[in-house]
Amino acid sequence: MKINKLLVGLLASVTLLSTAAHAAQLAVVSGDTGNGLAFLQEQLKKFEADTGNTVTIVPMPSSTTDQFGQYKLWLAAGNADIDVYTTDVIWAPQLADQFLDLTDAAKGVVADHFPSIIESQTVNGKLVAIPAYTDAPALFYRKDLLEKYKKEVPKTWAELKATAQEIQDGERASNPDIYGFVFQGNAYEGLTCNALEWVKSYGGGQIVEADGTISINNPQAVAALEEIKSFVGTISPEGNLAYMEEESRGVWQLGNAVFMRNWPYAYALGNGDDSAIKGKFDVAPLPAGEGADARSAATLGGWNYAVSKYSKAPEEAIKLALYLSSAEVQKNRAIQQTNLPTIQSLYDDADVLKAAPFMAAWKEIFQNAVPRPSAPTKANYNEVSSKFWSAVHNTLAGDGTAAENLELLEADLNDLKGSGW
Repeated sequence: MKINKLLVGLLASVTLLSTAAHAAQLAVVSGDTGNGLAFLQEQLKKFEADTGNTVTIVPMPSSTTDQFGQYKLWLAAGNADIDVYTTDVIWAPQLADQFLDLTDAAKGVVADHFPSIIESQTVNGKLVAIPAYTDAPALFYRKDLLEKYKKEVPKTWAELKATAQEIQDGERASNPDIYGFVFQGNAYEGLTCNALEWVKSYGGGQIVEADGTISINNPQAVAALEEIKSFVGTISPEGNLAYMEEESRGVWQLGNAVFMRNWPYAYALGNGDDSAIKGKFDVAPLPAGEGADARSAATLGGWNYAVSKYSKAPEEAIKLALYLSSAEVQKNRAIQQTNLPTIQSLYDDADVLKAAPFMAAWKEIFQNAVPRPSAPTKANYNEVSSKFWSAVHNTLAGDGTAAENLELLEADLNDLKGSGW
């Protein structure tokens, strides 16, 4: 018996030594907002326990524009201190050369994900990132206030403006801080997402079309921007032009907005015990514009995990990327964070639907999802987006009309395009 115990102890020691010998010190970057950082830390504890590896989280600014700029600097310098990058859905064509090909490593799980999302992370046949969760924004609305004023959920931006104004005016007596609508109006990638939805909802195209044609300078796009410009200082605060996701959510969650445009992560936080609007809101597809080609439009978002080709421990880094995108973590993320899975089977998972029944509503929202023009503009996308959000921000701020700014934008994009993207 003593010999058996001794053998068991020796084997355990050998196993521990072997694990320690192969353990890696990894680093993953994260720009998580809300309680996302705590969630990531919780998931990494299990990975560390299972593998013996240690993982350091390198925090990033919440602005995706700032994140992308930092990523480009690190990767251009061949930085070996970062192993796994958290990447926006639009970055694959721009950073593909700096990431490892995960095609073989992920071949057993690729079929579990939505094909279109896998396709979005595949560049020249190379899978450069594994999807972690997908995203499409919605219109968050105060169902208690709509019921109070006997209003329907608005189907068009014009209806939203009228409803928001009426409820805002009616509620100001009891809440002088309330506004009708908050969105992401700062000059960054988030404004590109918002403005693409406005333009597309009016039938104004996608800035640059799939064939590379620059389409943004058109009457529908002008009408869309002029409509939203009319919101600023009326149903939206002047300060909304400095809001990103968290600023919008802060106003909304304090009970100071009737409507909000935001991503799914705001749903769980809005129903938290510390929220002034817990149980008082719901979500719907974003409004449509006006005209024959009007439709609801929601910018396709989502986040993925990519492995740096400069990683000193590529095999362990790939394990980390696969783990963070796994069905187990995606399920936890859906339940705890209300982030939408990229693994199709989770939409039928009883635990997920019990915790986040609203996810069923996102099916219709996904049907209206529109991609940003990163595929046709390739390495130029970041500059295209920057020029677009600058033109939009100028318009909303009253620095030139929509027609003037879009005409200038078209000229700038033609210069950038040159003989081709």
